[in-house]
Amino acid sequence: MASRYESDIDRKIREAQEQGQFDNLPGAGRPLSDHGRDYDEDWWVKDWLRREGVSSGALPPTLALRREAQDLRESVDRCASEADVRAYVARLNEQLRKARAGLLDGPPVLLPPLDPDEAVRGWRSRRAG
Repeated sequence: MASRYESDIDRKIREAQEQGQFDNLPGAGRPLSDHGRDYDEDWWVKDWLRREGVSSGALPPTLALRREAQDLRESVDRCASEADVRAYVARLNEQLRKARAGLLDGPPVLLPPLDPDEAVRGWRSRRAG
């Protein structure tokens, strides 16, 4: 007769089951929340962000800045005046300057300064059309 090895942890789990310590736990009989989904190696980060109520846009400052520069058109379209567009681009250019100098956390940013005149021209043409 072969003896079966049972680790200390396995023994404790078995004893707890025999004592009924796992009976009537919250969620008993319901499937796991991610049952049937493909494996995602970042599941724990996404789950933590969801539980903590952090938006999925939680990015390092330099990556958030890159995204903001990429979405410049949509952002300036929400501005009410040409002065607001210029102020927005000036603020963004100042952040880009800080990022290029290494004063913001995250991967390096090598984006050139944005042209406020070009942003204003685009803002005007989209408002007119």
